[in-house]
Amino acid sequence: MRKGRLLVVFFVLVLALACQVQARQRRIVVGFVQVGAESAWRTANTESIISEAKKRGIELKYVDGQQQQANQIKAIRSFIAQKVDVIGFSPVVTTGWEQVLREAKRHKIPVILVDRAVDCADDSLWVTLIGSDFVKEGRQAAHWLAGKMKGKASIFELEGTIGSAPTIDRKKGFQEVMKDYPEMKIIHSQTGDFTRSKGKEVMKAFLKEKGPCFDALFSHNDDMAIGAIQAMEEYGIRPGTDVIIVSVDAIRAAFEAMIEGKLNCTVECNPLQGRAFFDAVEAIVAGKTLPKKIPVEEGVFPQEVARDVLPIRKY
Repeated sequence: MRKGRLLVVFFVLVLALACQVQARQRRIVVGFVQVGAESAWRTANTESIISEAKKRGIELKYVDGQQQQANQIKAIRSFIAQKVDVIGFSPVVTTGWEQVLREAKRHKIPVILVDRAVDCADDSLWVTLIGSDFVKEGRQAAHWLAGKMKGKASIFELEGTIGSAPTIDRKKGFQEVMKDYPEMKIIHSQTGDFTRSKGKEVMKAFLKEKGPCFDALFSHNDDMAIGAIQAMEEYGIRPGTDVIIVSVDAIRAAFEAMIEGKLNCTVECNPLQGRAFFDAVEAIVAGKTLPKKIPVEEGVFPQEVARDVLPIRKY
């Protein structure tokens, strides 16, 4: 009888130890919902997330929100139901997230914001934001353009998706600097929804109606700028010469346009955020405390450096 009891105790201990080892070895499961695939920048951002998850052996449940907030909220609720370890998402707009984030918090699932912020009164609903300083990007674009134009210009502004964090903040940063240059005037602002096709469409329609009444373009991303360049060329304008162009993102296509003399400057918004995102995921799972904002490294690239920099660009 005594031997039997000892054997039972032994097997119970072995089973408990095996369960502990299994728990430690269990793969981390992360749910991530992307904005969509509206630009080359977004594609690079998505690839960075997916490839880093594979590299670390993390199970990634990925959803493309297709530019719709309703799709993103549905995906987050699905992740909650699946009891993932961490949820990450890049919000298509800033508002309208409080309810679903409270649901995640109620189920004790931490949330990481990637690339874009949300506008919620309670900042305990997410752990950290990994991304760029969009206001700074707007300021950098404005400072560069003011220097290039010697403080005097008529500016066409191509805005991103209305209500999105980069649109709101890049515009804010740009306008802050413009206050110091009374002869730098934004004569027209219109959304191109961060897409190349929409940027071309908007510019083509404006030129048809108003003609070339501006000598500078500030585009909230490179894809819209490239679309606008195509429309200008079709109209007979020499982009980069007749119209000085600064945009944001620093994708490879922007460097190629600068080498061709069609774009004058791009302000970097680094999409390679996968490593920082999964560093944060692993830190959260390990019970570590994170700062509320984790910035990414970025720079400003005028066309003079494009030829030297392009070969080492990763996106």
